[in-house]
Amino acid sequence: MTVSVLVVDDSAFFRRRVTEILEANSDIKVIGTANNGEDAVVEAKRLRPDVITMDIEMPVLDGISAVRQIMATAPTQILMFSSLTHEGAQATLNALDAGAVDFLPKKFEDIARNRDDAVLVLQQRVLALGGTRTQPVLRTPSPAPPTSGLSSLAARLGRSSDASSRREPASAREQTPPPRRETRSEPAARRPSAAIDAGSLQTSSQYQLLAIGTSTGGPVALQQVLTKLPANFPYPIVMVQHMPAAFTNAFAQRLNGLCQITVSEAADGDVLKPGHAYLAPGGKQMLIEGRAGSGRIRIRDDENARLTYRPSVDLTFASLAKSYQGKVLGVILTGMGADGREGCRMLKELGAKILAQDEATSVVYGMPQAVTQAGIAEKNIPLPDMAAAILREVGYRR
Repeated sequence: MTVSVLVVDDSAFFRRRVTEILEANSDIKVIGTANNGEDAVVEAKRLRPDVITMDIEMPVLDGISAVRQIMATAPTQILMFSSLTHEGAQATLNALDAGAVDFLPKKFEDIARNRDDAVLVLQQRVLALGGTRTQPVLRTPSPAPPTSGLSSLAARLGRSSDASSRREPASAREQTPPPRRETRSEPAARRPSAAIDAGSLQTSSQYQLLAIGTSTGGPVALQQVLTKLPANFPYPIVMVQHMPAAFTNAFAQRLNGLCQITVSEAADGDVLKPGHAYLAPGGKQMLIEGRAGSGRIRIRDDENARLTYRPSVDLTFASLAKSYQGKVLGVILTGMGADGREGCRMLKELGAKILAQDEATSVVYGMPQAVTQAGIAEKNIPLPDMAAAILREVGYRR
């Protein structure tokens, strides 16, 4: 199957560059280009590509407005190119709200450590969005990893946790001022009407924490889940979304303004509190230390070249296996690859329950498929029903 692509950018140089990179893969064919958003809307309807790559800042009609019009007239999988700035993050999140499903940094050197890897990432992302939702590498169940592998991961986490018990000096952490927190006394009208009424939430001794891992399509999926949770949700929530460092703070602030629960970008030393969701900061690793009911977040730099993701669902979930053991409800949402499978395996071996998004509602059925085919996920649940499934597990009663 060949994936057809429409490349949209006001720079002729960038259009050529993206076209050359994509067509270097024989499974991708660029069938058209556009140099502004208005032309993109016309070409999307005329050509019906499988995927559109879209710039944000363009003349005549900007990328966000173009996404909105395309999704209304010729719905297509749209991959945004974004700058890694605060403004770029806000614009990209607006594009995702408008209907885009994924994004990549516009500077290829920001995608990966070398050009070849960046090229491969772009090609794989387009293939994943334009092809089938299943990932070829995961077509057959993966065998359980050797115990030594899990022991090695656990040992590495132990060393990281011990090292992180000494707080990093302020100079070693990102010098970004903390976001202004919205007060909880804001008008009710700002909160989403879709959220489930508080009802009666009975604390279940089976769980002490909700953990969510996701990647491609995750920002929209997380928003759909979190906005339906009531303010009195009885446990802390830790979330790992594959996202650049410049984006996670802006994304957490946006979620905080939409949700009844509190949402923030996780910071080193945060004490986990019920009804509070902590988003792992991009470019770093988030570990949880302590024990169930009194967990604390540790944020660590990680230059291990063998780790593809920063943050990594596997590392965060594996740290939860050490600290919270089986008292975790784990959720794997849409995303490429298999990050989270081994961390979920460690949690399940200790008695935790794992829920996975179903194929039909996943933008890319990679991460959910990985835990499902490995026999780790208890259920596959459509995204619109995930929040209700979570609430049933933790004891919600109307």
